[in-house]
Amino acid sequence: MRTTLEDLYYGNIIPNEQQMTPGSELKRAVDRVAKYEKQLMEQLEETEQETLTKLIRSQHEINGITATENFILGFRLGVRIMAECMDDNDGDIRTGGE
Repeated sequence: MRTTLEDLYYGNIIPNEQQMTPGSELKRAVDRVAKYEKQLMEQLEETEQETLTKLIRSQHEINGITATENFILGFRLGVRIMAECMDDNDGDIRTGGE
């Protein structure tokens, strides 16, 4: 526990910066997107390329916001689960009355 808190304090824990495993499903999907983006860019005129670039950047922004929200929601759920585990008076009928 202390190591994790120290890592957090010193900035060694950065949840949104993770390396993709070579050959993983995610890496293959990212490579496909890059390939198709390149192909599409080559087919478009300059103004159309600008529009596509804006679309891609906007989608990246949405993805970032979604990832942040999902991280927060997951963390909160984990804390609620831990809090419930620590509650000695949770109405469990197996522990009372003997």
